[in-house]
Amino acid sequence: MTGNPSPGVLYVLVCGSPMARDVGILVSQAQSEGWDVCVVTTPDGRKFVDVAALQAQTGHPVRSDYKSPGDPDVLPPADAMIVAPATVNTVNKWAAGITDTLVLGLLVEGYGYGVPTAVVPYTNKVMALHPALHESLAKLRDWGVHVLYGEDVCRLGGPGQTERFRGQFPWRRALQAVSNPIAAASRVEPGAVS
Repeated sequence: MTGNPSPGVLYVLVCGSPMARDVGILVSQAQSEGWDVCVVTTPDGRKFVDVAALQAQTGHPVRSDYKSPGDPDVLPPADAMIVAPATVNTVNKWAAGITDTLVLGLLVEGYGYGVPTAVVPYTNKVMALHPALHESLAKLRDWGVHVLYGEDVCRLGGPGQTERFRGQFPWRRALQAVSNPIAAASRVEPGAVS
């Protein structure tokens, strides 16, 4: 540690993709910068990660479902969020304001609270052609989300071949997007939330 104050609590939000198997890389990178990291997965994202290893690595439970009414929050509030990898399903639902998973609920609330957020969408080349994905990414950019997407960010494989680019996934770049104070300051602030 350099003696600098902690940047705060980082939520790493994980969707169902082969890339999710390596999310511990992002956790390690963030922790080396002083972040207190919490991992939250979609139900399908949970199938790709080593829950026990991530809980040991972060010291927090890996959540995937909404808590029951009246139960206390087991995670501290987020100061920044990274959605990586983000599936087409999650990106499109997020842009539409749908909150049928805990990950989506956190993202919709995060916008209301002005939490700096970065997203790294990842899918196969064929699904990436759908116009709804590009419309959703444009909305997210307009709302101040740091969207890291395209061939210059991470190449996409064909259906059933997405794992071949796992080693190129931009974990560090996603962390830089929420760690950069200039990027965070340029975040479009919504109205107050009651």
